[in-house]
Amino acid sequence: MTKTSYPPIHRVAISTGGGDAPGLNAVIRAVVLSALKRGWEVYGIRDGFNGLLLPEQYPEGGVIRLTRETVRGITHLGGTILGTSNRNSPLHYPIHLPDGTIEEVDRSDELVRAFRLHHIDALITIGGDGSLAIANVLAQKGLRLVAVPKTIDNDLNKTDVTFGFDTAVGFAVESIDRLHSTAASHGRVMVVEVMGRYAGWIALHSGVAGSADVILIPEIPYDINKVVEKVHQRDEQGSHFTIVVVAEGAKPIGGEVSVLEKQSGRAERLGGIGEKVAAEITAISGKETRVVVLGHLLRGGTPTAFDRLIALRFGAAAVRALEDGQAGVMIALEPPNVKYVPISEALGKMKTVPLDSDIVYTARDLGVIFGD
Repeated sequence: MTKTSYPPIHRVAISTGGGDAPGLNAVIRAVVLSALKRGWEVYGIRDGFNGLLLPEQYPEGGVIRLTRETVRGITHLGGTILGTSNRNSPLHYPIHLPDGTIEEVDRSDELVRAFRLHHIDALITIGGDGSLAIANVLAQKGLRLVAVPKTIDNDLNKTDVTFGFDTAVGFAVESIDRLHSTAASHGRVMVVEVMGRYAGWIALHSGVAGSADVILIPEIPYDINKVVEKVHQRDEQGSHFTIVVVAEGAKPIGGEVSVLEKQSGRAERLGGIGEKVAAEITAISGKETRVVVLGHLLRGGTPTAFDRLIALRFGAAAVRALEDGQAGVMIALEPPNVKYVPISEALGKMKTVPLDSDIVYTARDLGVIFGD
């Protein structure tokens, strides 16, 4: 963790990168109000870092002034007023060559120069693991910055929870609740696919809270025959429907994750596992099965009070960190307080569901199976 003497801050910038998450606007509002209280000017970078790297795309300016009026009434809004992007990482920026091929180049030095040209003294960057990796490099190149962790997947290391997760779980539970009645009415198996990438937090929390019968998560490779056994068991007990919650990164024993798309410079896009699980259940059991993919519905909507509060705390803490001389750190929640941790430590390991988790034990005690 770096704490040193820096020149006084006059201008601070905010960027939001990667996928959107409920609570981003609350962070922005907290940063703006906290910074203005200290007499700093605040600027927002459009669409991740595109506002600086692709200024020609923003006739009105890729860097915009943020004021009290700008952030009035945005705490409850989903998304981000600055826009975001999970493409065109400055570390692996795609350049289209005349022969039709694509070459990736590192534009991080150019990005640091752009901050200097705009007389930005410090940056508060909000994002997930990809954005944190970029932030870590920019910090090493001398840019004074503090990171705020963001992901609905809750898979970032060194923080107890990230904002957006509670909202995503709440919507997933509401959806599962609705599916119970239609599944029971028709005697069907309902497979609900949720986001989470390589971590099963959303699937686990929503599955247990939503009274699912089967939960499939990346941390526990599944045997589809075990899933079908549970379906048959419920039929024998007089419950002629089954709710299966599956994380997008779940995979069968000895198998691979289901990938929809791979693109240069971007993380592979997961999906399709719900359809595969449903097809296999029908093929083996003969049971009518339906699939619901919640997908980006989990990212949208109004953040819960819990997520709003975390987001506001993170934003205010990021400003305090800069005032305190911190740089190259990430704001983290260690209940009951927030703390600062080096960004490099947060990048060291993905936070996945521990197999000895109390919630996993609770699920098993309730009769939920994980396909193992």
